[in-house]
Formats: sequence, structure tokens, C-alpha cells
Amino acid sequence: MAKINENYEKLPGSYLFAEIARRTAAFQDANPDAKIIKLGIGDVTQPLVPAVVQAMHEAVDEQTASASFKGYGPEQGYAFLRDAIVEADFKTRGVQLSADEVFISDGAKSDCGNIGDIFAVDNKVAVCDPVYPVYVDSNAMAGRAGEYDVDAEAWTDIHYMPTTSENGFCPAIPDAPVDIIYLCSPNNPTGTVLTREQLKAWVDHANETDAIIMFDAAYERFITEEAIPHSIYEVEGAKTCAIEFRSFSKTAGFTGMRCGYTVVPHELVRQGQSLNAMWNRRQTTKFNGASYIIQKGAAAIYTPEGARQVEEVIAGYLANAKVIRDGLEACGLEVYGAQNSPYVWCKTPEGMGSWDFFNKLLEEAHVITTPGAGFGPAGEGYIRLTGFGDPDQTKEAVKRIQAIL
Repeated sequence: MAKINENYEKLPGSYLFAEIARRTAAFQDANPDAKIIKLGIGDVTQPLVPAVVQAMHEAVDEQTASASFKGYGPEQGYAFLRDAIVEADFKTRGVQLSADEVFISDGAKSDCGNIGDIFAVDNKVAVCDPVYPVYVDSNAMAGRAGEYDVDAEAWTDIHYMPTTSENGFCPAIPDAPVDIIYLCSPNNPTGTVLTREQLKAWVDHANETDAIIMFDAAYERFITEEAIPHSIYEVEGAKTCAIEFRSFSKTAGFTGMRCGYTVVPHELVRQGQSLNAMWNRRQTTKFNGASYIIQKGAAAIYTPEGARQVEEVIAGYLANAKVIRDGLEACGLEVYGAQNSPYVWCKTPEGMGSWDFFNKLLEEAHVITTPGAGFGPAGEGYIRLTGFGDPDQTKEAVKRIQAIL
């Protein structure tokens, strides 16, 4: 008899965004005339910029001729994109990397889930709380999370690090030993950032304990403050303790295209093994590489015109986030994020539960948000809203929320 992975049986309910979709669909079915505005799931709404579209059209044309046709590409990504990333994303910020330390993928979510393949099951995992669900769920599927405590709404073997307003949204370094540490800046869901000094403390700790930092920088292009690092490798010592994940989904509108990359430095070695070589072996075995057409589109954002066009779109999303934050603050709510992130993190009024407030906004304002409780125990009592919507609909959503509060 074929045996299943019993860790899947331990997973609680459905994936957070699947539950949101289920509740939204049920409400829409019962109220077909309701005009719902989505400020929940972080999906972009603006089209691909012209430079990306042109590059992809050219790539499609290449596929129509024998001389320029591309079949299987390198699993690690095409050199034209890896080289552009090294130059634009890192050298411009004083970080020296080689192209073979960059691995192109079909998105940061995939890599965040798959990176666990190169680590032992008995590693102790630490995550910020609240946290992007993929970090926790993928480790639970692999057997690193222990059992799910329904009452605590947490996993017994995961070390949750409160990342709240009380500690300035910077988690405290654990007293107990941990092996794999997930950090995200700009943070999803809180929209807050970690300073260079805060990241330095984590890098020093990881190097002292031989831990590995999984650094999610998927939203780095939304950073507006000059002093905030865009990459953990801007911090001295990070190359010997950190893996960095990046995405083109939100920065360049690739949520429907799927493309991202992961950086694994050559200096990153544990138990005599190069993690760069291990990840390369994993990718060449389990992954055939991102589409050539998509990679050509991604490379276009590193051209002067493509970069300018992408920055304009990002500025629009940040403007939406500011509209949401200003509107909620005008209602007397406690609000964070928006300045360096498309996300707004809002405390629910009068101690209302996250899902209760979600339901209230859906049913009375016809606005979809994301319950903070879905991001971990410390997310209870908050909701997340996103600036990825249409500008006019975003303003309308804020007016509706203000009307019911």
C-alpha cells in the first residue's frame, strides 16, 4: 500500500487565501448585486508596462524561426537576465555577486516553499509572527512544525517571534537555539521594514550560531526611505548566513507571468557542503527553468525605459496605500505600513476579532480585506489591506469603510 505524507493531515483547514475566496464567493452568491471591491489578496491590477510587453512580443517572434527558436533553457536562468540582476539589483547598492549565485525561478513563493529540500527535517524553524503563511505551511508539510495546537492556533515545533507594535515590528532574537530563521522586509503582512542595524544583529546572531536566514525581499522596490536596505547582503557578513528571495510579481506585475529569483552565495557553507551547489543540484533535478519569453520580459525592467515605467506603477500602488492609511487613521484606527510597502496593517476597532472585522467589512461595506489571524497568533486583532487596487475603487472602498465605522 502506498503511504501518504501524514504531515498534510495536520494542516489546519484551508490555505488562508482559499478561505477568503470561499467566504467571498458565498457572500456574492447570496448577494449577486453587491459590487465588491478587493483590498485583500495582494494581486496587482495594472497591466504589464510597454517595455515588458514589447520584449515578450519579440521573444514570441523569435520562437517562430528555426535560427532563433529556444527549447529547454538553463535551469538556473538565462545569462542575460542573471547578469542584469547582478548589475542593477546588487552592484548599484554596493553588493558584489556573481551571476551563478542567482537562480531564476517561477516566483518567490515557489522558492520559499522548495528551499526546504536542501535542509534536514530536524532543523528548528523560527518565523516572525504575523507571518506569510507559506513559510510555516511548507515546513509543516516537510515535518518540521510538529503538531498543530488548535487552541493556540500555532505549531508546537515552530518558534514564533512576535513582530508587533510593542517591539517596533522587529522580532527579538530567540533565547533558545534555532537553525532556520525567516525574515521579511518590507514585511508581509505588516508593511513595516527592518533597519540596517536591526538586520546586522540578526546576521551576527546567525553567523555565531551557524543558523541560516531566509530573507524575503519580494517587496524591496517599494522601499522609499534611503537608509533602509533593499538586500540583506548590504549588511556585512550576510553572505555566510543568508539566502535571499526576490519576485517580479508585485514590482513588475508578473503575478500572471510567474518569475522571481533566489540568491545563494558561494560563501554559504554548512557541514562542509556548499548550499549554492546543493540548490543548483535541486533545481537541475526538479525544475526545468522559467519560460524564455517570461525571462525576456523580466529583463526589460532593467532597461532605462522599463525601469522608469515600473517605478511609475509602483508609485501608483504606494499612493493607493497612502489613501487607505490616511482614510483609516481619520476613523481613529491604529494603522501601520504604506510608506515602504503596498500593505496597510490595521488594528481592528474595539477589540473585534480579525475574522469578525473581515466579515463586517465584507457584508456591510462590500470590501474584501485579509484577516490578521490568518498570518499567525500575533495577527489576531488586525486586518491587512493592499494598495494594489484601482485608484478610484480604492478611494471608494475607503469611503465605504468610513461610512460603517
